[in-house]
Amino acid sequence: MMSMIMASFLSAALLLLVPGILTEKGYGKKNIELTIVNSISNAPNETYSADIVFRGILLGAMRRLQQTNADFKFTYTEDLNYGPFLESVNGVAGDNAEHTYWELLVQIGKNGSVIRPDVGIGCYIPEPNDCIILNFTKW
Repeated sequence: MMSMIMASFLSAALLLLVPGILTEKGYGKKNIELTIVNSISNAPNETYSADIVFRGILLGAMRRLQQTNADFKFTYTEDLNYGPFLESVNGVAGDNAEHTYWELLVQIGKNGSVIRPDVGIGCYIPEPNDCIILNFTKW
């Protein structure tokens, strides 16, 4: 019994001590597409390509994209109950008085249907070749 507990503990510790273990070989970075749409002003869409690690969350890919691409910027706040809440993208911010916000949509595959995930940027786990759509719109 004690050897089983030790083996479990050592396995968990190994995962914590080996940085990047899930980003090696078969678990490497995957590519997703991120499209910025402004449904209110009808500004031209902006499309970016972002890397995401195996089973990584969208927020991580967005942070990585912001660090590597000066043209992509976003801000968010952390809600204690619901997690990250997207506030602005590329200088365009949602406004309660104007009833505007950033909506998360996902096109499954290159020509698939568009869905509205039931989670936000802090919990959504994109699949390779997903097209993430950040849509500025009104409620």
